Parts: sequence; C-alpha cells; structure tokens
Amino acid sequence: MLNKSIKFLIENKLVAVLLLLLFLGWGTVNSPFNWDTGILPRNPVAVDAIPDIGENQQIVFTKWDGRSPQDIEDQITYPLTTSLLGIPGVKTIRSSSMFGFSSIYVIFEEDIEFYWSRSRILEKLNSLPSGLLPEGVNPALGPDATGLGQIFWYTLEGRDENGNVTGGWDLHELRSIQDYYVKYALSAAGGVSEVASIGGYVKEYQVDVNPELMRQYNIGLNQVVKAVKESNKDIGAQTLEINQVEYLVRGLGYVKSISDIENAVVTSEDHTSIRIKDLGKVSLGPAVRRGVLDKEGAEVVGAVVVARYGANPMEVITNVKDKIKELSAGLPSKVLADGRTSQVTIVPFYDRTELIQETLGTLNEALTLEILITILVIIIMVFNLRASILISGLLPVAVLMVFIAMKFFGVDANIVALSGIAIAIGTMVDVGVILSENIVRHLDENEHMDPSGQGTNEVESVQGGLHTTPKNKLSINEIVYNATAEVSSAIVTAVMTTIISFIPVFTMIGSEGKLFRPLAFTKTFALTASIIVALFLIPPFAAFLFRKKSIKTNFKYVLNGILIVLGIVAILYGYWLGLILVGFGIVALIKQQEIVSDKQANLINIIISVSAIVFLLAEYWRPLGVDKSIFLESHFREYCLFWVIGRIYVVPKVLHTHFKMVFRS
Repeated sequence: MLNKSIKFLIENKLVAVLLLLLFLGWGTVNSPFNWDTGILPRNPVAVDAIPDIGENQQIVFTKWDGRSPQDIEDQITYPLTTSLLGIPGVKTIRSSSMFGFSSIYVIFEEDIEFYWSRSRILEKLNSLPSGLLPEGVNPALGPDATGLGQIFWYTLEGRDENGNVTGGWDLHELRSIQDYYVKYALSAAGGVSEVASIGGYVKEYQVDVNPELMRQYNIGLNQVVKAVKESNKDIGAQTLEINQVEYLVRGLGYVKSISDIENAVVTSEDHTSIRIKDLGKVSLGPAVRRGVLDKEGAEVVGAVVVARYGANPMEVITNVKDKIKELSAGLPSKVLADGRTSQVTIVPFYDRTELIQETLGTLNEALTLEILITILVIIIMVFNLRASILISGLLPVAVLMVFIAMKFFGVDANIVALSGIAIAIGTMVDVGVILSENIVRHLDENEHMDPSGQGTNEVESVQGGLHTTPKNKLSINEIVYNATAEVSSAIVTAVMTTIISFIPVFTMIGSEGKLFRPLAFTKTFALTASIIVALFLIPPFAAFLFRKKSIKTNFKYVLNGILIVLGIVAILYGYWLGLILVGFGIVALIKQQEIVSDKQANLINIIISVSAIVFLLAEYWRPLGVDKSIFLESHFREYCLFWVIGRIYVVPKVLHTHFKMVFRS
C-alpha cells in the first residue's frame, strides 16, 4: 500500500502540489511566528518561553483583618482544609496562615480538568454549614491562572511630551488612576485573568475621634461606626400619586465628600444633633499597607497582568499592549509648577515578549543553519544542486506540519518543545538525503544504459567472475519510483525505531512529565512529518526537477536575462544575495553559447552556491573572532572546508571512480 501511494503521487503530481499547498497554508495559520498571513486567518500555537511545570492547583484565599496567625489557623484554615478534603480528585492540600489572611492550596491529580476543579471548589464553598467560619469572613477562589501567568508588569509614571520623567503625581493619585481606570480597561483585554495593583496608597475616608469629646457626650465608638455606615446609604420608599402622576420617593445618602461624613448625625441630646465633626476630624488618607513597589530606588505604583489558564501568552501580551495604546490618550495630565505638562504614562518594566521572541529565534536560527548546512553537504557529497534545493525547500514544510500537530494535540510551543523540533531536524534531513542520493544514483545508472537495449551496463556477480546484463532506459517516473521503493521500508523502519525509543518519555508524570513530554511530542511529530515529506512529497517533485526539459533557445535567453535583472534589482535594494542570481544567469548564458560544457557550468554553479552558503554561515560562526571581517571569516572557512574535502572526500572519490571504470571496461 505504501509503494502504491508513492507511485500514485509520482504519476499524479497535481495531488502532491495540492498536498504541499495544504501543509503550507495550514502550517502558516498555526505557526507561532508573528507572520503576516494576508488573507489567511491566524490561529497560532500557544507560545511561551518556558514550560509550566507547576502543580494542578487552585488557591482559596481568606482575609480576616487584625487576627493573629494562630486565630487564622484555628478558625479559618483548619475548618476550610477539612471541608475541602472531600472534593473528588484532590491529591493533597497545603495551607499557610499569616497575620490577617489564610492561603489554602488545593492540589488535584494531573488528569483533573482545570476549570472542573474550580467549579467543585466553588460548589463546596457555597455549601459550607453556617457557623463554620467567623461572621463576616468570606473565602474567595484565586484567579484562573498558574504560577507562570504573570506575563506583563508595568508602572504608572508622570512623563512629558518627550518621554522624560517629570514626577508631580502623588502615590495615592496614581493608585486611584490604576484602580479605577487602568485596571478595568486592561481586565477587558482578551485572555487576561487578573490585573493586580501594587504599590502606592489606597485612598480612603478616615475618622479620627477625640476620646475626651466622646466621654463628654457619653457616646461609644460603636455608635460612631454605626453612624458612618448608615450615612452612606440610599433608601427607597414607595410611590405617591399626585394629579394622576406617579412620583418615586427615595432618600439620597451616598457619601460624596468629607462634609457628608462630617454632618452625619450620631445621636441627639435636648433636640440638638451631635454630628461626627463634633466628635473628631474627618479627612482623606492612605489605607494601611504591608508592602511597596520599588523601581530603581524610588517608590512607584504599578500592576501585574496575569494571563488566563490555557491562553496564548504571546497573544495576551499583544492584546494588553493594544489596550494600553487605546487608553493612553485618556490618562489624566496636569501642569506642573515649572510649566511642564505631566501626562500619566504606562511604562512596562517586565515584558515576556522579548523572551518568547528569543525562544522562537532559537528555532528560526537552528532551522536556517540546518538548511544552509544541508545544501552545503549535499552539494559537496552528492554534487547535485537540484537535490540540495529539493531537500532544503521541503524541510520547512515538515516543520510547518509539526505546528499543525501541536495545535491539534494542544502542545504549547516553548523552549523545550521547540528544542524537540531542532533535535529532529538532523534526522529529518537524513531521511531526505538518503532518498535523494538514491534517486541520483539511479539516474546516473540510467544515463549509462544503452537506449537500444543492447548495451552492457549493469555488473552482476556470477560463478566464474563478473558479467554485465543489458537493461533498457527507464522514464523519470519509473526511476524515481524504483529508487523510492528501494529504500522506503528501510526509512520507515529506521524512523519508527527512533519514535518507539521515545515511548518511555510519554509515561513520565509530575514535573518531569510536564517538562519532557512536549519534547517527545514535537520530536515524534517531526519524525512522522519527515516520513510523509520524504515518501510522498520528495518523489513527485524529484520526478519534476530531474526530468530533462527541452526549452527553445530564445526562451532560454529570456529566462536568463530575467534572472540577471532580478539579481541586479536585489543588489540595488541592498540584498547582496542578488549576486547569486546574477552568477547563475551569467553561467547559463555562457553555457548556452557553448563556451563551457555542462559539467563545467554545473561546477561553477556549485562553487557559487558553496561560496554564498559559507558567507552566510560566517555571519553566525566566527572562528577568527567577532572583530574580524566577514569576508576574512568566509575565506578561512572555505579554506578549511576545501582542505577537509580534499583529504577526506576527493581522494576516495577519485579512487572509487577509477575502480568503477575498470569494472565497466
């Protein structure tokens, strides 16, 4: 069935082209790189810098201000812990009791779905028996995020129109802007679970009572507290109908200023109201805090943006930045004493985008270098430029197929998962090299066959010595099919052996499993994609590239002229690689004029390609040091390369050719 599929695709190259376009389009849609896909939609693989190896846990947070850790432990942490133990799927529970609050970490089994566990906890909290917790204590479930959810930090600072720090804003002003404007806007960004404010002072109304006045009026502190609570309240009454018109009756009492609290009545004596301002002083002041946010030695106001569980961190950061651009123009400003205008500005100081881009850049660089080295190795060893272009051109297709599989199976792209692709690239290239080299060998053997069928080209071992067997020339489709069918079973066996060796990695559990399973997944996907590319895409395209095409002489001149013009245009726009196109075009022209032979033209093209590849590699590898010129680096690399080729490859190749001619004669 495998060979029939290979033969079908070789004979029906349009199907192979459609498969290639499908993989290219689908892989581009799912690729984690920030590519402009044009009319294609974007559904990228979730990408992060590092894998999330944390426990499958939920946090239950409970505040009880002013209480000691022992009181918190006895009256909140212990009763809640014993109640949460009955939730299905709970692996263990860890708790922490501190001054004023309790934190309970409910850790579930790995196979428990994240949001299912949250719903079970909320169900348990809503069904707690009355009297289990102190009055007024309400436990809350933490945000739907993990420990790696903190993807973006920022501060609020006063800046002028040139971006210079101006100051002029109090910490309580910045904190109010953060809590009542910036926080709500960023919370609406897609994928954001929470925006947690940090630093500054939370502004509040404060009542400082005078104990002597309270003793004089015989008023207790509880009466003052009650008066403050009841003063900040709207009261609704019934309706009145007057002249067939219905009027709603309400009592308005929400506090909007300090005077509203000052005029609140605590009690009355001899028909005289005793108000809060008669007992003390009302003012705006900072709430009690237990931490600050420091930036370069200065106290600032900021916040941390937490991504929702399962969201794409890269996409969430992009959404947050878009929201920041929208609301930046509406942030308040003021004129300072020196005449400068200070605008509140959102200044990032932790952005995971750079780290994620470096992670993707690692794969991008590895893939680029692998393609260059592949072309170089195949050109030198196989001495065939078209074979190297074929393998290197289809290598990115296999990587795009890995992105498709990652999206389908829900594997996030991080440094460990992408390293699986980088590790597998070598094996992917090997599969293509083996197949292409075998195709080239069959083509060479077919070239030496007598088209009449009377020649003797194939050497066979029989009793009494060697003799040749006549064999007719085959079509290009038959040659490619025979070469592919000859090694297809061996390729599948070799790759499947590597895939099976990774099965123990899939059985890992806990942190080790979360760390290494993505690598095993991506490597398996990459090897599977390499089989599909090698057996189903390379043969039909090889049959197309290696066929002998008859092109009219005038049309050849036009094509070569276009190639030279494109190279010159590329050079004018600063792309020195246009020199390669110019070189290929000139070689084709002098070959067409029969100034050089086909073999000489092929040798010149190979020298041009090798020089370009060595120059590109010199930009990444600097054996002579970064202070040396790239041209010097490339010449040094070419010298080392050709020295190694001469010692290791050329001499054995000459000997092999000599003995081959002897056997044929």
